[in-house]
Amino acid sequence: MNRLIDGLAPLLGRVLITLLFVPSGLHKLGTYQETVGHIAHQGLPLPMLGYVIAVVAELPLALLLLIGLWTRPIAALLALYTLATALFFHNHLAEQAQAVNFFKNLAITGGLLFAVAHGAGLWSIDRVLTRRR
Repeated sequence: MNRLIDGLAPLLGRVLITLLFVPSGLHKLGTYQETVGHIAHQGLPLPMLGYVIAVVAELPLALLLLIGLWTRPIAALLALYTLATALFFHNHLAEQAQAVNFFKNLAITGGLLFAVAHGAGLWSIDRVLTRRR
């Protein structure tokens, strides 16, 4: 039973986190001008670079997390990205929706930090690669 939980819980965690990032990244692919404009509206420098960072974080990095490849460094990068989005895009805590998104992003960051600390679990490519060594 413990082995089942040790395999299933981290896998489900990775799947659920990926469900948040991938649709958002796909949406950004189709809304380049809107996304760059939103980043610029927040007063951030280099909005086109911000767009690239967002798409890379939300698509390839999230998919690497999903399959459990290089989980610890990928989760660390995604944690930094998610924390930055909370601080730069959801920092109007007087507005209820912004406050909810701010704390949601903090919770996601916490889950990603858990993956940094504990890795991908038994059912991951990281585990397969570790066994081969």
